[in-house]
Amino acid sequence: MIAGEIKSKVDKLWTTFWNNGISNPLSVIEQISYLLFIKRLDDLELAKERKAQRLGQPVEKPIFTQDQQQMRWSHFKNLTDAEEMLRIVRDEAFPFIKNLGGTQVETAYARHMKDAVFLIANPALLTNVVTQIEQIPMGDRDTKGDLYEYMLSKLTTAGTNGQFRTPRHIIKMMVELMQPEAREIICDPACGTGGFLVAAAEYLRDLKDSDGNLVLNAQGNREHFNKEMFHGFDFDGTMLRIGSMNLMLHGIEDPKIEARDSLSEDYSGIEEAFTMILANPPFKGSVEKSTIAKDLTKVISTTKTELLFLPLFLRLLKIGGRAAVIVPDGVLFGSSKAHKAVRKTLIENHKLDGVVSMPSGVFKPYAGVSTAVIVFTKVGVEKDGTDHVWFYDMKADGLSLDDKRQPVEENDIPDLLEKWHSRDPKQESDRKSKAFFVPKKEIKENGYDLSINRYKEIEYEEVEYEPPKVILGKLRSLEDEIISDLDALEAMLS
Repeated sequence: MIAGEIKSKVDKLWTTFWNNGISNPLSVIEQISYLLFIKRLDDLELAKERKAQRLGQPVEKPIFTQDQQQMRWSHFKNLTDAEEMLRIVRDEAFPFIKNLGGTQVETAYARHMKDAVFLIANPALLTNVVTQIEQIPMGDRDTKGDLYEYMLSKLTTAGTNGQFRTPRHIIKMMVELMQPEAREIICDPACGTGGFLVAAAEYLRDLKDSDGNLVLNAQGNREHFNKEMFHGFDFDGTMLRIGSMNLMLHGIEDPKIEARDSLSEDYSGIEEAFTMILANPPFKGSVEKSTIAKDLTKVISTTKTELLFLPLFLRLLKIGGRAAVIVPDGVLFGSSKAHKAVRKTLIENHKLDGVVSMPSGVFKPYAGVSTAVIVFTKVGVEKDGTDHVWFYDMKADGLSLDDKRQPVEENDIPDLLEKWHSRDPKQESDRKSKAFFVPKKEIKENGYDLSINRYKEIEYEEVEYEPPKVILGKLRSLEDEIISDLDALEAMLS
C-alpha cells in the first residue's frame, strides 16, 4: 500500500483534474496513465544512458532519436512556457506513445492507444499536473504499481452487467492458492484493469527454486514472462488501455491484452491455449442468445454470464490446466437445469479441487453479493476427475465487512492458504471445522449442490439457564428497585 504522503499527493492530483472539468474517473486515470507512460519511457532512456556512460559505449537501442529529445519528460518538465509544454506533449509526445515512435514492434498498448484522446487542453493544468507527478516518488516498480492500484481503487461505481473491481488482497489470495510456475500461460478472459495478471507477475518475480535462485533468472524464463505468459480479454476500449498500462507499469514488456468479447461466437476459435486462468467474470449479466458461441451453448443452455464463463474457461484451458475463479453463490446452489448442468460438468467430467465460501461484504462498497472462489482442473479422462471436494468457510478477510472496509484483526486468509497447501482428504473430515473434504458421491446425491451450508455441521453451544424460581426472584428484586427509585423521584418533585 502507498504511504500517507504519496496518497495525499495522488488525491491532490485527482482533485486538480476534477477542478478543471475532467471529472470522469476513467478519463482521469487515462490521462494520468499517458503522462506516466511518457515519464516511464524517459526513465528507461535515462537508465540506458547511465549504463552506456559507465561502459563508455553508445546507447543501445535508444528510444528517442536526436530529433525527438524535446519530447522527453526530463526536457519538457522544466519548460517555463506553459503553451510550449502543452504543444510538445499534445502534438509530439502523445502521438509518439500512441505508436511507440513508429520504430518498435506494435505492442498491445500501442494497439489500444490508437483510439486514445489527450483531453488536457489547458496549459496551466498540464503544467500543474506535470509538476505534481514529478513530486510523487516512483523510484521502484512496487511504488509505481501501488500508485496505479490506488488510482484504480477510485473506480468506486459498478460497471455494466455486474462488473466489479476485485479487491487486491482477494486477487493475491487466489494467486497464492494457485502458485503459478515460470512457464505458465495465464489468461483472464474478463481482465478489466488487469489485476489478476499483475498479481501473478508479482508472485513470479519473487518465486525462487530449491537452490534459492529466482526462477525468472533461469534461461528463457524472463523472455517468456515478458512476451508469452500474460493474456487478457476485454471488450471495453478504456479498460484495455488502462489494463495494458497497469501491466506495463508493473514491468511486463508486452502483455497480450486483446479486444475480445469472450462469450461471442465471433471469438470461439481459441481453445486449449492456457495453463492457468484467474478471473472474476461479470455477475448477473445476460447476453443475447444468438451471439453466444455455439460450443458454449452445447454445454449449457443459458444466457447468464456467470454460468457461460465456466464452460468458456474449460474450453480455453489445456489438459491439466487449472483455474481459480470467483462466482456468485447462486452458481453453487441454483436449482435451474443450467446451474445443475455446469456443476455436474465440473464434477463429473473434470476435477473440482475446492470451494472457498467468502463473506458477503468482500465486494463492498460495490455490492453486497455473496461470492465464492472455485478451483478446478481440466482433465482428459474421467478417472482423473473429482474424488473429493475441499471446502473452506471464510468468515473474515482482514477488513470490516461494511462499506468502509477498514482493517480489522480477524483474517482467515493465512489459515486458508496454510490448510489448502497441506490438505489431505484422509485427515480433514471434521465438518465442524473451517476446512473439510466432501466425497463426490455425497455431492452427487445432493444434486451437485456446492453450498458449504449443505455440508458443514454447525456446533451449537449448550446454554444453561437458572431455575425459573431464581429468575422470578431476580425480576421481583429489580421491580422493587425501580419502585424505590420512582418513590425517590416523586419525593424530589413534591
